[in-house]
Amino acid sequence: MITWFYFIVLVIAVVMTGSFLYKNKNVDTIFILFSILVTVNCLGRYMQACAESLETAIWANRLLYIGGCYAPLMTLLVMARLCTIKLPRPLVAFLTAYASVVLGFVMTIGYNGLYYASVEVVHGNGYNFLVKEYGPFHILYPIMMGMYSLILLWFMVYAIKRRQQISTRTVVTIGVIGSAVFLTYLLERLAGSKISYLSIGYLVGMLLLTKFFDRINMYDMSANIVSSIERMKEYGYIVVDNKYRFVSANENIKELFPEIRGWLVDKEIPSTDSYLYQKVFRGLVENAGEAEVSRTVSVQERYFQVDIRELSYGRKTQIGYLIEFIDRTAERNYYNTIEEYNTKLEKDVEEKTEHITYIKDMMVLGMADMVESRDRNTGGHIKRTSQVIRIFAEQLKKYEKQFKFSDKFLKQVVKAAPMHDLGKIAIDDAVLRKPGKYTEEEYAEMKRHAAEGARIVESILQGVEDDEFVCVARNVACYHHEKWNGTGYPSGKGETDIPLESRIMALADVFDALVSRRCYKEAFSYDEAFSIIEESLGQHFDPELGRIFMECRPELEAFYEGCK
Repeated sequence: MITWFYFIVLVIAVVMTGSFLYKNKNVDTIFILFSILVTVNCLGRYMQACAESLETAIWANRLLYIGGCYAPLMTLLVMARLCTIKLPRPLVAFLTAYASVVLGFVMTIGYNGLYYASVEVVHGNGYNFLVKEYGPFHILYPIMMGMYSLILLWFMVYAIKRRQQISTRTVVTIGVIGSAVFLTYLLERLAGSKISYLSIGYLVGMLLLTKFFDRINMYDMSANIVSSIERMKEYGYIVVDNKYRFVSANENIKELFPEIRGWLVDKEIPSTDSYLYQKVFRGLVENAGEAEVSRTVSVQERYFQVDIRELSYGRKTQIGYLIEFIDRTAERNYYNTIEEYNTKLEKDVEEKTEHITYIKDMMVLGMADMVESRDRNTGGHIKRTSQVIRIFAEQLKKYEKQFKFSDKFLKQVVKAAPMHDLGKIAIDDAVLRKPGKYTEEEYAEMKRHAAEGARIVESILQGVEDDEFVCVARNVACYHHEKWNGTGYPSGKGETDIPLESRIMALADVFDALVSRRCYKEAFSYDEAFSIIEESLGQHFDPELGRIFMECRPELEAFYEGCK
């Protein structure tokens, strides 16, 4: 009967370990080791119950001690993870060394009397067990368990003191896991039981960890968020779980909304009449089920874009929400300035139309200059490409009937050209001004400028009555990096799905990049540049437009020679 008991415990441990690893594909070493060591401990106890010879029983005893020596250490490391603290390396090294020394003495069983002075296997009641007389170094194991108990007690006190940063459920989990392991061991020793229930204590710990693992991952996500944005002074975030219980928030958002300092981890966000609850959390609850929610809020004369995103982990579809606050005050001030001009100048539309156009053009050029001043890699690029577009447009007029170019359309493309890179305003300086090759993450950040440019252009041109021009300008900003073969960004459009104005802009944009010197490359010769353009027809560029662009070579060379 006892043998079957040990066998069932072993099967449960194996099943729990396999299920835990299957359900959570991103499991770190601590959790894997803890699960494996508990399973090894259970295996050793089952093997000892089945052992017919003393030698087999001793080897089984050594096996269960492998789990018995290191599983408590893994338990403490798990506790540290739950409390979001890092144990000092010297302490971890000492505990590991101590457990190894104990295990070393265990390995001497059967050879000398250092750990067990004597040992024999006894058969009875359907199972086998060791009867042993403890040697002088056996005391090391109880001392080790005592040290673990004291450290666990410290974890409990620490967690209670930080009850606003550490969840109540975490404190309870620490207590239950620790008690399950250490009290089971203590009761065994006091009772002198021949049957070991310590594996049951470990299984309780495994069960709680499996149930609590999503929560640990959410705490880790919060820590990673803190690490990645700690230098971003204009960024705030709040993390809640899928039941709208508070997990964490950074200092920036706490300064903006001091009420957050009173929130308790793992407690529901208080339903109040506060601005934060009414403008942000109320919308989160009302829009539950949507992957993303975005809105704008005004706080202390600052404007914030609020993005609410689902958090997921492993095979779990959704475990919580990340609420980001991104300061858009500077952009909003730009827009407000433009609107102020519009409000003043629209009083007399007929007289002031040219003036409005002039103001918007100056604003666009001013923003373009701002981009140029930030991006040291592409100095003068916007002004040069604008002139390239003018030259190209003159050549395109000759094909008006073939392509149905209208004079108005070509003028709109020329006028929109300076706006094509406005989205770089939204790109971080560290990426925009990087002199070398981008990493994948940096390239992904840079690619955002296309969609950001479209958004900024639409904001700048609010109130402009010429809808056709607004559309042309937006398309120039958004799609000038699309490719004829569909491998460009941001949307992967291909061939004639790419707006005509964007295909025109792509040729001018790439040509200037080729013939201009950058900090990471020398300028290509005209022969090399036109050869690259020609080879890319039908791949990167519209083949028909590309051939017309090639006809502009004399005018383009004359322009660039004049720029030197």
